[in-house]
Amino acid sequence: MAEKQPLSKTSNKSKTASIDKFFKACVKTQASDLHLKVGQPPKLRIYGELKNTTGEKLTEEKMEQLIFEILSPDQEEFFQEHGTLDLAYELEKKDRFRINIFRQRGVISLAARRVNAVIPPFEDLHLPPILEEIANRGQGLVLVVGPTGCGKTTTIASMIDHINSVRSCHIVTIEDPIEYVFSDKKAIVSQRAIGIDVANFDEALRYMMRQDPDVAFVGEMRDAETVTAGMRAAETGHLVFGTLHSANAPQSIQRILDLFPQGERNLVRQTLSLTINAIISQILLPSIKETIDRIPAVEILMANSTVRKLIAEGRESDLPSVIRSNQNEGMQDLTYHLAELIKDGSVDPKEAYRYAPNKEELKMAMKGIRSSTSGIL
Repeated sequence: MAEKQPLSKTSNKSKTASIDKFFKACVKTQASDLHLKVGQPPKLRIYGELKNTTGEKLTEEKMEQLIFEILSPDQEEFFQEHGTLDLAYELEKKDRFRINIFRQRGVISLAARRVNAVIPPFEDLHLPPILEEIANRGQGLVLVVGPTGCGKTTTIASMIDHINSVRSCHIVTIEDPIEYVFSDKKAIVSQRAIGIDVANFDEALRYMMRQDPDVAFVGEMRDAETVTAGMRAAETGHLVFGTLHSANAPQSIQRILDLFPQGERNLVRQTLSLTINAIISQILLPSIKETIDRIPAVEILMANSTVRKLIAEGRESDLPSVIRSNQNEGMQDLTYHLAELIKDGSVDPKEAYRYAPNKEELKMAMKGIRSSTSGIL
């Protein structure tokens, strides 16, 4: 892993940068993302779709002016060397953006995700109530998984802020970059930004346990070291949150195992079966309700004795059946949640079928027919 140079937090070289007008447009339109690319007008993602703005097409010279104006010397040096850079950006100390600047076909592009200034509670995110119970658990590994842009970080932020409000403890987050900023409530929250507060993930994870955390957020489970540190913390009585770019629980387990050499996978599997607490899979769909822009469809796997046994035995392909047969215990199947969202008028049926992992199962769910759950033990 390449070691990042220390970077400044806000990265502004001037009080009002030229690029701010695009960020302000993003806030004004409630867009989720801003895209700047040479040869194209600035684009905003609104209700899940990219829309052109009225701005002129961007030239190479204009892009360089916009980008380098907000970078510190260290950031500019890092970008010139690596061709990509992650940073957090604050607009008038109120609105925050997670930015990735990258080169493509030899020119600079920018993708920025708008981060809500206020951390929304579960209810405002339309998340299942069981997430509060998961957050209240004292230990174990909680994975929030899904594709890019599905709200994984926001879901974890909501869970962490709930803990922050109800539990006297120490919460440590390791992020690249920091997105949501937590204010100390009942808990104290220490947020470490890679490249600012610590050189890299390896070093942050190495010293995390010396900081006396009760709850930890280790960001994306991107390599064996991160997974090992997360499982070790969960194994020693801590509640650990992490994210993965995977579609569901079985795929998440396989993705974790794939990070390790073949000879280590059985031990990792056994440790994971003991430490896993829950796997929350989610996607975001456009909503047809007037007061809601996008709504999550969520699948939840809770670790019970059957789940642990199946993971230990390498039978994660049977986990969907466990989810479907234990929905009275807080587990939730994605297909049946999609059916509920259709029935209560939250999403267009066409959108639900588009995102459904199995369209035939969704059709059966709409008719109230459940798949067989026998033969899994």
